[in-house]
Amino acid sequence: MTFELLKTDDKTSARAGLITTDHGQIGTPIFMPVGTVGSVKGVLQRDLKNEVGAQIILGNTYHLYLRPGTDILEQAGGLHRFINWDRPMLTDSGGFQVFSLTGIRKLKEEGCYFTSHIDGSKHFFSPERVMDIERSIGADIMMALDECPPGTSDYDYAKKSLGLTHRWLDRCWKRFNETEPKYGYQQSLFPIVQGCTYRDLRTQSAEFVAEKGADGNAIGGLAVGEPAEVMYEMIEVVNAILPQDRPRYLMGVGTPANLLEGIERGVDMFDCVMPTRNGRNAMLFTSEGIMNMRNKKWETDFSPIDPNGTADVDTFYTKAYLHHLFKAQELLAMEIASIHNLSFYLWLVKEARKHILDGTFSIWKGQMIRRVTNRL
Repeated sequence: MTFELLKTDDKTSARAGLITTDHGQIGTPIFMPVGTVGSVKGVLQRDLKNEVGAQIILGNTYHLYLRPGTDILEQAGGLHRFINWDRPMLTDSGGFQVFSLTGIRKLKEEGCYFTSHIDGSKHFFSPERVMDIERSIGADIMMALDECPPGTSDYDYAKKSLGLTHRWLDRCWKRFNETEPKYGYQQSLFPIVQGCTYRDLRTQSAEFVAEKGADGNAIGGLAVGEPAEVMYEMIEVVNAILPQDRPRYLMGVGTPANLLEGIERGVDMFDCVMPTRNGRNAMLFTSEGIMNMRNKKWETDFSPIDPNGTADVDTFYTKAYLHHLFKAQELLAMEIASIHNLSFYLWLVKEARKHILDGTFSIWKGQMIRRVTNRL
C-alpha cells in the first residue's frame, strides 16, 4: 500500500491524499461503510458501488472468525471473492467486540479468552492468532489487536491497558512480518493509538506507534462516551506526532459533524455503523439537516427524499412514501434509508476533498457544520 499526500489546507490540518492498494485506489478523506459479517446491512454490493460510491468497506474479524470461519473463507479464496467485492477492504482486529463481551471474556498477557455470543463455545485471541485470522480473511488493510478500554477508565487502568496494547502490537508486528499474504496480493498492518483521554498516554502511544513505520496508523478508543471536545483534543495531540506521509484512520467515528471536525484535524479515514444503523431506525442525514422519517410532518410531503442527494433513491422516492414504509415496517424503508445515508456520507467526504484541493475548505466546513447539525 502507498499513500500520496496531495495537499494540506492552508488554514487547518485537513489533507487530501491518495491511497493505492492492489485492489484499487482510495481518494482521501474517505468514509468506509461497515460490512461486519461480510455484508453492509441491507445494501447490495452492486448498490455500494453504483449508488453509494464506496471505495473501500470493512469486515469484522471477530464475527467472520465465528462464522463463516476461516476454513470457508480460505476455500473461497478470501473475503473479497466470498462476497464478490473487487475493491479495497479493511478488517478490524475484533478486539473491540471481544472486550465488549463483559462477563464472558478474560483478559491476560497472552491474549483474550472469550465465549461466543452465538453458541457459547470457548475461543482464544492472541496477537499472533489474530494476525493469522486476518491473513485468512485477506483484507488489504489489517488492524493490530489492542485493548479498547472504557472511556471512563481511570488513569492507572488506562496506563496498564496501554502497556498491554503496546506489547501486543510488538507481537502483531513480528507475526505480520514473518508471514505472507495468502491470495497473491499485498496486505498492510495498521497499529492503533490508545491512551483514553489522557494527553501524556496518547502522546506516548502515538510516539510508540509512529516508530513502527507502518503503511498507515489508526486512532482508537475515542467516541466511547467522552465529550466531543475532548475527542477532538486527543485527535490533535495524536496527529501532531503521527507521520505526515501516512494515512490516519479514526476508528468508529461518527456523525457528519464528527467527520468534518476530524478532517479539519488531519484525519484521512473514517468508519462508523451510524449511517446504516440510524437509517434502519428512520433517521436520515442530508445536506440540509437531519430528518426523522417517522414524524407525521412527512406524511403528505410528496417532494423527493433529498433533491440534492447523489443516489437514485433520493429523487426516485418521496418523503411521504418513505414515511409510509417506515410506519408499515416494510424492509424497503431500511434499504432506502441505508443507501441514502451511506451515499450522503460518501458525498460529504468527497466534497471535503474537493474543497481542500480548491483551498476553500475552512469556509465550506463552517457552512456545512451548521447544515448537517440542523434538525428538520
